[in-house]
Amino acid sequence: MSRYVVDRSDGLGVLYAFIRLFALVPTNVLREILMIPIFRKLFFYFFKKLMDRQLKTRKEFPDQVQEDKHAVMMAIFNMISETVFNAKSQHVKRKRLKMFLDIFLARVPQIENFKKQYGSYPPSFLVIGIGKYCNLKCVGCYANSDSDACEKLEWNILDRVITEKKKLWGSYFTVITGGEPLVYKSQGKTLFDLAEKHSDQLFMFYTNGTLINQKVVDRLNELGNLTPAVSIEGYEKETDERRGKGTYKKIMTAMKLLRDNKIGFGISVTATKLNAELLSEDKIYDYYFQKCGASYAWMFQYMPIGRKKTLDLLVTPQQRLKLFRTVKHLIKDKNYFITDFWNSGSCVEGCISAGRYGGYLYIDWNGHVAPCAFNPYSPINIYDAYKEGKDLNDILQEPFFKAIREWQCDYGLTKPKEEIGNWITPCISKDHYKDLRSIIDKYQPLPIDEPAKEALEDESYKEGMIKHGEELAEVLGPVWEKEYLKNN
Repeated sequence: MSRYVVDRSDGLGVLYAFIRLFALVPTNVLREILMIPIFRKLFFYFFKKLMDRQLKTRKEFPDQVQEDKHAVMMAIFNMISETVFNAKSQHVKRKRLKMFLDIFLARVPQIENFKKQYGSYPPSFLVIGIGKYCNLKCVGCYANSDSDACEKLEWNILDRVITEKKKLWGSYFTVITGGEPLVYKSQGKTLFDLAEKHSDQLFMFYTNGTLINQKVVDRLNELGNLTPAVSIEGYEKETDERRGKGTYKKIMTAMKLLRDNKIGFGISVTATKLNAELLSEDKIYDYYFQKCGASYAWMFQYMPIGRKKTLDLLVTPQQRLKLFRTVKHLIKDKNYFITDFWNSGSCVEGCISAGRYGGYLYIDWNGHVAPCAFNPYSPINIYDAYKEGKDLNDILQEPFFKAIREWQCDYGLTKPKEEIGNWITPCISKDHYKDLRSIIDKYQPLPIDEPAKEALEDESYKEGMIKHGEELAEVLGPVWEKEYLKNN
């Protein structure tokens, strides 16, 4: 058995058996059953009961980890219910419902096939930066995007990647980033063409929101398998300071269009030292969820890569603890689906990069394949891999990616629950930079851009990141010990 296997069936246990049972029912049939309100209520009631049972009976994780997972799963299903059944038409409701069913049910045969071949479970999705071009030039952009950038992933490669991940991994979810995805065009094809051709995929795309108009909204409604995550930094002051004067008003116009046309959408926010206090208050999330109509939120804590990187904008350990408390409370008490890609590690068993089961790989507009967008070092290029007759499964076996997955296992995935590392500081790129540099130095992946190259050559950057991780451990380590490991 592979070292990367954790015999938890993607962490679902009894719930996985429930999914396997429903996977025997064609999704088109199950979709029609769930369109009937009484059967839908019974389905969600049964699912909640199973989740409650999971919480009480599974013992391989600390109790608090189980409670975190339970809370976020309830928030996810609340989000799915709102997104699907508040849609504008029966056609869109049926299409969205089938997509979510495919994400959870249709991949079971591919999971089994992958496990038989490799002894481990496949990743669940990809994050793809389809193009670097952007109509804005935001301060500290991780991608260093602007209107002069012309790099893009060519359509034939993008199309093949989406086809292949479904065939090999049973992956029906794709995250699209940039640049600004709405301006992507290659070989005459756009983001909308991608969604139309791969109509069984759910595409979530990060967008600055300034290009969303009625024509775009109509197309989103017609397709039914695209959900925009609109980037904000707080309110008008914070957003315009980073993204340019007048941007916030355009975003508000876009959100109103999305809400009025019942397009499921979310928000994406970057937490920095400057706005962390604002993002630690309930009211900003109440505003975007209840007034603006967002169904979900992604929080990225500033990572010093990309344009004009600086360690001065890093969220402080004390601020991070406040954000952790806030997000946890909002998920559990208000049922908001919010994911903080650092603080929510307990919900997904730590770092999910480098093609880990349930996780993902990142592919940028030049074809570089990296562990994630915030770990910009690539051992292989998708263009070269395809020329050499390789596929996504071959790429997963790159030693650099395998070394990171080994680190994930050593940190917690394969440990007894009382020895699991701190999953609220799960990130090898930010929280454990010293470990990442050791792996980079050994396997020598290529920096995907000039800022990534400069970071490797800057000794003060290395020292600063290592010190930041040590300071985080001092503040968040006792939280993990006391609230997660004690009495387990």
